[in-house]
Amino acid sequence: MQNIKHIFFDLDHTLWDFDRNSSEALTELYHQLSLENEIEDLSQFIEIYRAVNAKFWHLYNHGKVTKAQVRTERFIETLQHFKVSQLEEKAKVLGDLYVELSPQKKHVFPGTHETLSYLSNKYQLHIITNGFVEVQHTKLKNSQLTDYFSMILCTEELGVNKPNSIVFKTALERTNAMSHESIMIGDNLETDILGAQNCGFKTIHFNPEKIVHDVNTLEIHALNELCDLL
Repeated sequence: MQNIKHIFFDLDHTLWDFDRNSSEALTELYHQLSLENEIEDLSQFIEIYRAVNAKFWHLYNHGKVTKAQVRTERFIETLQHFKVSQLEEKAKVLGDLYVELSPQKKHVFPGTHETLSYLSNKYQLHIITNGFVEVQHTKLKNSQLTDYFSMILCTEELGVNKPNSIVFKTALERTNAMSHESIMIGDNLETDILGAQNCGFKTIHFNPEKIVHDVNTLEIHALNELCDLL
């Protein structure tokens, strides 16, 4: 791909395997907090949480809920589904422990380190993530990803999230990059792909599940495909 100098990556669901890491953390906490006494099916607990969490992150990305609400209310709603006793107390404990434990997990998508190593010899690499500052830096450090990136932008610093154009314009300013020489790679069609396209970036959609959509963008199903494209 010609004229590209800067590559911007999303983190969760793109490099850091959010679902796998989250499931591991939830499984440990399920047993640690003896939730099996009130929630018989661990897999259903994880499935319900995943759907509720996605809803709260969509609201957060659009400024409709706060960080504090995301951290606690996603667990209130999840436990509510199972009619758990002492609901708010358990949700608060679960929310606090989850935020401590989940970022310690180290699973990244297959080919992440090999691909980033290859690309870092040719381009400047950066992160743009809607995740919380302290959590995202912990994920990057524990997964040994930090050193690949020249700039790491957690949108919490800005008070707005992707797909807001302020995020992408700030990223360009901080990296002294031009949009026409920049490419955004991420899994979320709204926040990563359309948000970046609206600011003049080229885009690549990371779509390992091969979900059908009608957004006009390059697409990959595995990270190592980037080595042939870039």
